[in-house]
Amino acid sequence: MKQRKIGSSSVSAIGLGCMNYAHGYGNGLNRDDSVKLLRAALDLGYTHFDTATMYGGGVSESIIGEAISGRRDDYFLASKCGLYPGKNGAARDIDGDPKRIKQACEDSLRRLKTDVIDLYYLHRIDWNVPIEDSAGAFSDLIREGKIRAYGLSEMSADTVRRAHAVHPVTALQSEYSLWTRNPEIATLETCRELGIAFVAFSPLARKFLTGKLGLDDVRNPNEGDMRKVMPRFAPENYARNLELLAAYNAIAEEVGCTPAELALAWVLSRGEHVVAIPGTTSLDHLAENARGADVAISPEIAARLDEVINHAKVVGHRYSTGQQADIDTEEFAA
Repeated sequence: MKQRKIGSSSVSAIGLGCMNYAHGYGNGLNRDDSVKLLRAALDLGYTHFDTATMYGGGVSESIIGEAISGRRDDYFLASKCGLYPGKNGAARDIDGDPKRIKQACEDSLRRLKTDVIDLYYLHRIDWNVPIEDSAGAFSDLIREGKIRAYGLSEMSADTVRRAHAVHPVTALQSEYSLWTRNPEIATLETCRELGIAFVAFSPLARKFLTGKLGLDDVRNPNEGDMRKVMPRFAPENYARNLELLAAYNAIAEEVGCTPAELALAWVLSRGEHVVAIPGTTSLDHLAENARGADVAISPEIAARLDEVINHAKVVGHRYSTGQQADIDTEEFAA
């Protein structure tokens, strides 16, 4: 697979987001199938694996440790801390305290069966802890040799700059796709300016851009599917969003690729500092996503895609009000 840079490391332009098989959509894999998926990804040329403590409360990390730790030199390993399963009925626990960051790192190293994590993110901002304090903890972990670099997830350009002043940030991870353009407000360019890799999660718009998530799917979501509280997937909004796909699918047919491949090619076209980390539970989709790195789109095709699906045309916010409270990224005006 084509390579791009995260810091000084070369990684596959398409990485594997390791949430889906353990968390998020209520249709995860059993342990044996998860192991099979991870090993198949390595064989297909994926060399960037992205996980987090939050994904199944450490389950995703432990499966990676079981499945591919014996091939540790073959891949770039990213994980995240600062966002944990909630306590006492809370949906989530956000904690950017330096002591918690360092303890979480020790726990992740044990589950991942490795001596070092290549890239360790603060998963969400903790409004009660200055970002400078959290960045200092990552700096300590780098100095101790437990992580090689650190990153931030779903944070604003201002927060990135503040953290970067304490210790250089290697990567910023945020949602980015044709229907989620928030990074274009400020963070995409900030990353370019500062030499920070931009890691796009949900580049397939949580399955919308594959054309394989129908209206019946959002009307009858799986238990545990996070999309059921996201306004864009409310049935009345999603029905209108589905109308955008006819023109989009026609462009994919013209280019000679699948809708999923086109979506990934578009994300990669946004800059050489951009990589994408779609997730999947399907071996067929794993191979399909990898092919997205080989699809080249012209500036004319990119402009047409921008016109067909963009922020102004998508109906519904990407997060609910409660979810948005934990997000630091810039938002478009209402």
